[in-house]
Amino acid sequence: MELIAAAPPSHRRSGAAHGGEPGPGARLPPTVQPVRAVVWLCHLALPLAGLWLLLGQPDTDLIWHDAVSHFWLVVAVALVNVVLGVRMSAAAHRRADARLFLVSLAFLASAGFLLLHGLATPGVLVHHASLGFDLAQPVGLAVAAVCAVASALPLPQRPAGGRLARWQIAAAVVLGLLVAGWAAVSLLDLPPLDRPVTARDVTGPVEVMALASIPLYLIAALRYYLLHRRRPAAMLISIITAFTLLAEAMLAVTLADKWHLSWWEWHLLLTAAFAFVAYSAYVQYGREGSSAGLFDAITLAQTGRAIRAQYEAALEELVSVLEERERTGQPSRAPVAARLRERFGLTEGQAAVLDRAGAALAAERQLSRRLAALVAVGEQARLGLADEEFLARVLDEVQPAYGAVRIHLGSGPPRETGLAAYPLTVKGRLAGVLQAPHPAGPREADLLATLASQLSIALENARLYRELETLFRRYLSPDVAAALLADPDQAALGGSLVEVTALFADLRGFTTFSEAVAPAEIVRMLNRYHGVAVPCILDNGGTIVQFVGDALLALFNAPARQPDHAERAVRAALAMQAAVAGIAEREPDWPRFRIGANTGPALVGNIGSETLRGFNAMGDAVNVAARLQGLAEPGQVVIGEATLRAMGTPVATRSLGELTVKGRVAPVRAYVVTQ
Repeated sequence: MELIAAAPPSHRRSGAAHGGEPGPGARLPPTVQPVRAVVWLCHLALPLAGLWLLLGQPDTDLIWHDAVSHFWLVVAVALVNVVLGVRMSAAAHRRADARLFLVSLAFLASAGFLLLHGLATPGVLVHHASLGFDLAQPVGLAVAAVCAVASALPLPQRPAGGRLARWQIAAAVVLGLLVAGWAAVSLLDLPPLDRPVTARDVTGPVEVMALASIPLYLIAALRYYLLHRRRPAAMLISIITAFTLLAEAMLAVTLADKWHLSWWEWHLLLTAAFAFVAYSAYVQYGREGSSAGLFDAITLAQTGRAIRAQYEAALEELVSVLEERERTGQPSRAPVAARLRERFGLTEGQAAVLDRAGAALAAERQLSRRLAALVAVGEQARLGLADEEFLARVLDEVQPAYGAVRIHLGSGPPRETGLAAYPLTVKGRLAGVLQAPHPAGPREADLLATLASQLSIALENARLYRELETLFRRYLSPDVAAALLADPDQAALGGSLVEVTALFADLRGFTTFSEAVAPAEIVRMLNRYHGVAVPCILDNGGTIVQFVGDALLALFNAPARQPDHAERAVRAALAMQAAVAGIAEREPDWPRFRIGANTGPALVGNIGSETLRGFNAMGDAVNVAARLQGLAEPGQVVIGEATLRAMGTPVATRSLGELTVKGRVAPVRAYVVTQ
């Protein structure tokens, strides 16, 4: 008994009763700890040692023939343990668990036939000794052994539909009919159970059945021991001990002569086996204050997971009700507490504790949601949205956590009265007001003040991001600016190898033109040309890498990926020439653009130093694009063979053949786009 009660606290916290694994800090199970294992084995070895002593020393194996004492002892023990088996069976039905049901059958069979053995005590209800008296307990122990070993085997998880319930009912009916039939034949002194008895309860073929039952109990005990190592629980220790004692009882009933002390020993072994389980259930009931989960440690792993899920769902239900109560202000939460109390067999005190725990958890979750909303507000600021869109997104994040809050921008009075107001400031000036229902206490008031402070910072940051974005877009291509704003780490030095289409454009005769006109005229011309050229590139998804005097370099497929980058580059080049042609008609003295484009791998990334860097691309494909631009005539677009092959849409071209370009040994096949 002491061994069961001493299950360490770490086991009780491990969740083993519900199919969980012990935590990393859990202590060893009692049957694994060396000292406790020795004590436990001694408890099991002492009965065998006593049986050996009594049988080996016949002088000590005294006879005590007291029919009345036997009757009341056996009947009382059997009735108590029939109740224990019925409670197990009810728990198995409630949990729909096959293992627990088979264990309950083992206890019902052994306790039921023990009751039949007691009722057939000669000289009480039946006037003479009979086979019904002798064989009742060996048969009951044999039936229980089959159920015990079946429960310890790997069992299928819950069958679909009502098959498990039907199987349980059928097995219970068969056992009930067997017990009832035995009782009728034995107590009415009918054949064949009315035959005279021998010196021992078990002889002949029945002895083989009895001895075959012993290893079944030991196999079951071993299997439950392995389960206990994975899921430590006091109830599992009791089951292991009970099955081992039942095996010893079967050995004693096979070897002992009736009414000798060795014969009385198996009665005591049965009593101890039942008592271990009953005492374990009593200890667990005293610890938990409820009978709902007394036998959950025996259940299948799937049942344990279902029990945990049921507990979690119940707690979620309680928390949801409490949160709803907080939002609506309705005071009643008795219905959910009553449902949980009925569902889990809780006492009023336990329901009250659970209620308070749910309230604390609901408050904690509410606080977590509010803190998460504060973080989300700060993240929205990095998007650089307009004030109206920024506030709309902020309210989507804030209202689920803070309730019916409102945000008004401007320095005028709040639009709604009767609400608490918290100022929003940007750069030390009033920018708006946060309004919310009056806080219920200091903690909520502090949270609202923190929210107003975070909103002020986020609003200022959102405006700053818009200013930065506008500034960046004047000096960087939109794709590069957007990438840096979304992830500043992309500004780090380095790059990656990417297939790109590079577009080079410059003005043929720019140097001669610059010598003949004033600098102001040069600036006016460049701004006019670039003013129409840049949109042509950007509209087709290109990234302008740099302006160098009259020349520009644009990339396609970097940094944004574009499967049709070659086609985009050619389309942008043709659009540039068409736009510039319109200007050149009005300014015939101005030089014209010539454009080259080429496709191939290039190292794309940030190039420069730690203090100053720029987004650029390097590689043979980019160099060839520059050389093709140098070969083009004013108003022409010259592309490389790789670009022509990469285009999905055919384009009209005129071949220039294989050309030798400066700085490159291999010739380049080039084409003039004529469309």
